[in-house]
Amino acid sequence: QARPVESGGGSVQAGESLKLSCAGAGYIRNRCGMAWYRQAPGKGRDRVSSITTNGATKYEDSVKGRFTISQDLKNDTLYLQMNSLQTEDTAVYYCVAWQRRSGFCPMGSEPTIWGQGTQVTVSS
Repeated sequence: QARPVESGGGSVQAGESLKLSCAGAGYIRNRCGMAWYRQAPGKGRDRVSSITTNGATKYEDSVKGRFTISQDLKNDTLYLQMNSLQTEDTAVYYCVAWQRRSGFCPMGSEPTIWGQGTQVTVSS
């Protein structure tokens, strides 16, 4: 199965902004939700923000008020607008997706579809 493809990562100064994009979700059958995860150096992967196909969103506490997740269902693209970036936001960011199973969307579980990741580096 093909993987979604992230773009938009890069190196910025603290306080600046970046917008990540994730394309290629259209091939995912029965897609019911997507999210952005990140993995900082030496740490595990953490969920940053999620969105259902109905548009319901959730955010990890440290990014609330700074990051905004959105989606373009027509073009099957996921976005993450990141403002007021901090050095603690430095990580590889992954686009992930869930597929509906037996009428249920398992967004409480680990996603089964992952992109290859895009590096975000924030310097002080």
